[in-house]
Amino acid sequence: MKFYTFYSIYYRHKIKKAKLILKIYIIIILPFSYLLNLFFFPSVTNLDKINHIKFKNKSLDYLLEYFGSDKAKEVFDQYPKPIQRKKIKIKGHGYSKFYEKYFIEFKDIECNILELGSFSGNASAAFYFFLKKSNIYSGDIHPDIFRYKSNRIKNFFIDCGSEDSIKKNIINQETCYDLIIDDASHNLKHQIIALFMSFKKLKSKGVYVVEELDFPDTRDDMKEGYSGPSLKIILNKIRLNEKFESIYISKEDKDYFLKNYSSIEIFTGNRGNEIVFIRKK
Repeated sequence: MKFYTFYSIYYRHKIKKAKLILKIYIIIILPFSYLLNLFFFPSVTNLDKINHIKFKNKSLDYLLEYFGSDKAKEVFDQYPKPIQRKKIKIKGHGYSKFYEKYFIEFKDIECNILELGSFSGNASAAFYFFLKKSNIYSGDIHPDIFRYKSNRIKNFFIDCGSEDSIKKNIINQETCYDLIIDDASHNLKHQIIALFMSFKKLKSKGVYVVEELDFPDTRDDMKEGYSGPSLKIILNKIRLNEKFESIYISKEDKDYFLKNYSSIEIFTGNRGNEIVFIRKK
């Protein structure tokens, strides 16, 4: 993990809210905190060298919990600084049962997965073993924290809040995807532009997923500085065949989505947060 990534994940929000004296204190201790945590950063694991028999016939929830993804019913908390992490399980989102429902058709075929917001790669590792013939494209604004490697995994930089970054890393690439999963920033604008821009890169019968769909409607920090409606409101209007407008959606992308989506299903996870699965025609 690079120094800037460490600062961005663990301290930037604190400095933003802190008063002057506290800001100065944080800036002073930040390099020392980084150096201490360096000893606790997990090493990179080559998934190709793990005995696959170990995970044969395991459920997706088992794999997500094993590798530490909060998509599982229970999980070790991966979000504190490495030096502060404890081997205590917390309640996960429990999205695994919904994912398994949609993933089962891709389990034994070669497929391409695009994961936006891969963080340290725990979900990518679980998908690697559950979807045994998958090629996984794991993008994040901080790709240096990704802790897995494989001939079937490509880790890369993407900023889901930047239309230029989405164009460069998704739209202008040759690869099309069977599954696209947005588990990135969860804020209002990012969810909208990621879906409506990337939907054309989803294959026919493919599935687009947005986690924490409800965040812009329930958390002020996820809609601060942005204009509504949220993606949840937009999708519900589409389901009801009602008109909607958003400054973040071009007419071309809007028309394409409305013409090519097949179904929209919204589920609630264990923490009360929502996840949506959008099927393409």
